[in-house]
Amino acid sequence: MAAPSASMDNSNQSHPKLSKTEKKFLRKQIKARHTLLRHEGIESVSHATENLVVANGGLGNGVSRTQLLRILERCGSVEALLMPPNKPYSFVRYRTKEESKKAYVTLNGKEMVDDLGQNIILYLNFVEKVHWEDLRPPVLPPGLMIVEEIVSPEDEKMLLESIDWADNSVGQNAQKSLKHRRVKHYGYEFRYDNNNVEKDKPLPGGLPDICNSILEKCLKEGHIKYIPDQLTINQYEPGQGIPPHIDTHSAFENEIISLSLGAEIVMDFKHPDGCTVSVMLPQRSLLVMTGESRYLWTHGITPRKFDVIQASEGQKSGIISSDAGNLTLNKRGVRTSFTFRKVRRTPCDCSYPLVCDSQSCHQNETFPSFPENDKEASELEREYVHRVYEEIAEHFSSTRHTPWPQIRAFLKALPKGSIVADVGCGNGKYLGLNKDIYMIGCDRSQNLVEICGERQFEAFVCDALAVPIRSETCDACISIAVIHHFATAERRLATLQELVRLLRPGGKALIYVWAMEQEYNKQKSKYLRGSRDSEEKEEHFNSSVLASGLFGEQNPGTSTHNSVCSISATNDLKDGGCNANGVINSKLSVHTNRTSFHSQDVLVPWHLKRDPMRDKHAEPLKLTPDLGVPRDPSPVFHRYYHVFCEGELEAACRMLNNISIQQSYYDQGNWCVIFKKL
Repeated sequence: MAAPSASMDNSNQSHPKLSKTEKKFLRKQIKARHTLLRHEGIESVSHATENLVVANGGLGNGVSRTQLLRILERCGSVEALLMPPNKPYSFVRYRTKEESKKAYVTLNGKEMVDDLGQNIILYLNFVEKVHWEDLRPPVLPPGLMIVEEIVSPEDEKMLLESIDWADNSVGQNAQKSLKHRRVKHYGYEFRYDNNNVEKDKPLPGGLPDICNSILEKCLKEGHIKYIPDQLTINQYEPGQGIPPHIDTHSAFENEIISLSLGAEIVMDFKHPDGCTVSVMLPQRSLLVMTGESRYLWTHGITPRKFDVIQASEGQKSGIISSDAGNLTLNKRGVRTSFTFRKVRRTPCDCSYPLVCDSQSCHQNETFPSFPENDKEASELEREYVHRVYEEIAEHFSSTRHTPWPQIRAFLKALPKGSIVADVGCGNGKYLGLNKDIYMIGCDRSQNLVEICGERQFEAFVCDALAVPIRSETCDACISIAVIHHFATAERRLATLQELVRLLRPGGKALIYVWAMEQEYNKQKSKYLRGSRDSEEKEEHFNSSVLASGLFGEQNPGTSTHNSVCSISATNDLKDGGCNANGVINSKLSVHTNRTSFHSQDVLVPWHLKRDPMRDKHAEPLKLTPDLGVPRDPSPVFHRYYHVFCEGELEAACRMLNNISIQQSYYDQGNWCVIFKKL
């Protein structure tokens, strides 16, 4: 259906001439406008312009450039079409306002079928500018190279036909049925229990003879220094992928090469600081990983049926830039990869000791067990929460500066003159947000409270279990990213009860905790996406390689912890605390940063980066003689977290007396509750 009019009147006037269907559309269009403003900061305008934002018409929900452009051009001359990567909306600029008005009236509410075969409805709104800024031109990770057309189509066909996926007769070399793909190993069997190979147990037969010519060519052209002795063949159907990972340092030599056959694919490379580079691997190309790209950057394939690629002709391999004016969708085919490695016989001596299992300073560190009682929980928090935040306060504060929109909205909506307590205020980024209310902060970290003082905020040191503020004196309380640091359900409930005590009748509390579900409603959180713009970005490496498992293009293996929460908040209280398996007194696992959680109770690494100009204890960076890159001597700290499952925070709040839950929602990898004291 067409839009009822080109006007964007936001008043509460009735529309007696509109049909029931038209009124329904109008509500949905306004909702789309508000959603864009709330989540993306895109503000629509009430007057007509040459520019429109098209909700539901984006790469993120399966609409290709060709498909959308064909529809838009029916209304006039399109000067620009910007399709931001992974976003469910696009921007279009028409040559004239008349053409833009025509598109607004004609296409609003138009139903179309996206490239995934799903019916979607477009919602258009006027905007002042069509602009999408690429923050910086991306470059390939150092040591990464792509060689196009390394084999001929004839050789590709022979290689693919040589794989006998039905052959299960060869003991260890048999095909393994994995969740994400089919796989076969040659030379050495990859062990999924320890993400390594048994170096004294080679498989009979070695590598297939058909691979000899391609390996000799790679050796002659300098892509490898040694002939590989281990091969993994993976086959990916459209929609399949592999999680981000690093091939185990101690298992294989520096050079790792991977041949892409049957179809092209986009592979994502991610640096520990959150920078992600998407790289196109064309059909019949060779991926060569050495140095930093091999040892420091993770690589993985996102499971999806379409890839975002460059729309312009000519580019086959290389970086998929975030140029919103030159992106479209590409349907995946069946890809088979031949990944060759040379088994390492000596310990790894790479220039990245913090992520190296041969050199890790935490290799022999003993991590704590899940606490059995309140005393053990208190000791765990003191060592793996309180002490850590005192050490990392300066660096932590430098990464916490942008208020989250829904927390900002909560504080801005409070009546003028409200008294608000920020329990666990950190560096005080929310304390000065609303000048019309009086806020006071408290935190367990003396160093973070001192940072609040430097910023002229009112804050003091205390524990969230016992806040020295008189009962029923606060109009509102916020607890942002605090309660997940308490190690038992009883202690978490006690912090919630303390918030209730502080509130006057009618007062409200807003609570945020880290979610187990970092992918929700088919959308990954910024934590998983590793966005540089994420407010919660953390500049750290994962030093605990042995605990988290860094592996090659293999199955990540099965975690010792379930990825499903099996204990409700109520049972957790009755049982005295359990992890996701309900196992008492088990060792806490070390979480791999920027990946999904496999256990509710984890230690999360923080790689401390000190400012040598401000920190007299900071050591100068040393340059390695071979690569001239910094060998960072900074320590890695581990913070305890209990990540909450869906419904767990709400269930804990329902155990409180004299409150009613006003709202429960999910916000960028966090579970959130607003409750009111009755």
